[in-house]
Amino acid sequence: MNIILLGPPGAGKGTQARRLVDARNMIQLSTGDMLREARTSGTEMGKKVAEVMDRGDLVTDEIVIGLIREKLQLGEAEGGYIFDGFPRTLAQADALSNLLSELNETLDHVVEMQVDDDALVARITGRSTCANCGEVYHDVTKPIPGDGKCSNCGATEFKRRADDTEEALRTRLLAYYKQTSPLIGYYYAKGDLRSVDGLKDIDEVANSIQTILS
Repeated sequence: MNIILLGPPGAGKGTQARRLVDARNMIQLSTGDMLREARTSGTEMGKKVAEVMDRGDLVTDEIVIGLIREKLQLGEAEGGYIFDGFPRTLAQADALSNLLSELNETLDHVVEMQVDDDALVARITGRSTCANCGEVYHDVTKPIPGDGKCSNCGATEFKRRADDTEEALRTRLLAYYKQTSPLIGYYYAKGDLRSVDGLKDIDEVANSIQTILS
């Protein structure tokens, strides 16, 4: 089963992707992770990625699709793949559709995590993550444990994104609505789109996604 998680920055796509990895033995294909991995891999594609990133240029859609192709051809995911952070544009959606068709793969579900902007801003501006495993905490709803240790892995170092401020987040939201939100209509027209309330409790969101996939 192959799925796309759609939603604005901070909607919880990464958190839910990790839940699916554990629960359904899927592989999360995060664009950022793939680029960082490729940059140090020493492969021809990796050298191309490193060259582009070292120049400070944006990585092209062609390169990202090439990285996804490599991952899919490995055939390592018994439970399928989760596309997290890709596609972001209609052109990328078409490119991914063509790639999946070429490899005789299917796109089974597109899950949109719906949020209210103001509520999302309140949630994100209090967010921090474990520097070791990525577990997400929040000043109000899920504080870092009193002993200063991550409840998931026991690490003691936590970090906040420099752009997790209200001004920066609203700028990122605007970019999302201009660039990525057209995908909602695109996948709705194809009959692939399903929606969940992304602001519910993490477990409730996970259960909603599991219901869709089942």
